[in-house]
Amino acid sequence: MTNTSRKAYFNWSGGKDSALALYHVIQNKTIEVDLLLTTINASINRISMHGVRVELVCKQAESIGIPLREIRLAESISMSEYDAVMNKSATTLINEDFRHAIFGDIFLEDLKKYREQQLAPLGLQLHFPLWKRNTKELLYEFIDLGFKTIVVCVKSSLLDKSFAGRIIDKEFITDLPTTVDPCGENGEFHTFVFDGPIFKVPVNFSIGEKVYREYPVPKNKEDNCFSPNQDSQMGFWYCDLIP
Repeated sequence: MTNTSRKAYFNWSGGKDSALALYHVIQNKTIEVDLLLTTINASINRISMHGVRVELVCKQAESIGIPLREIRLAESISMSEYDAVMNKSATTLINEDFRHAIFGDIFLEDLKKYREQQLAPLGLQLHFPLWKRNTKELLYEFIDLGFKTIVVCVKSSLLDKSFAGRIIDKEFITDLPTTVDPCGENGEFHTFVFDGPIFKVPVNFSIGEKVYREYPVPKNKEDNCFSPNQDSQMGFWYCDLIP
């Protein structure tokens, strides 16, 4: 039985930063992760921003051995509506004896501050296992640990279509433009992790088509692909993964 003072939920994106942060929490053993929490675009049944099908995220959770809970969001949602949904979810988790919330953020100060302002007053202790780590070192560590991940989304203004669908390896790091953070922490690209030390078995999928889509600037910080000087529209290349 989990000690309620150590009971934690992990804010799960399905990508490499989440996987590496979860790995470190599991190794540390000071808190116990009993739930993966992820936000889903309810209109298309895919994980927000990453565009990965819910079925594949469920397979991740099954292989990791930690239950997954979905927060289903409307495709167009205001910041106040987003805050209300997330606050209600956090309150429910607190009522279920969760005391810790874990995030894979690395260096986005405004996003970290936002999370702290929203959740700390509710009584949750927040943890950021990768915070302020060198992103290139993190990506090499991720690869050296045996994790495997595929790029599922790239921001078209920073990376061309060819990066979508690539497996991240050391050659990938070398090929990244100098203007792109090695971990894509500014929203340059997103990934889906399908194997590694936290998985019992690999998550199987086939690669589908690449699709280009444009969106308005995100209205909530969870999408963390924004900057003060951004245009009103952003373009992305998505590589579909088929369960």
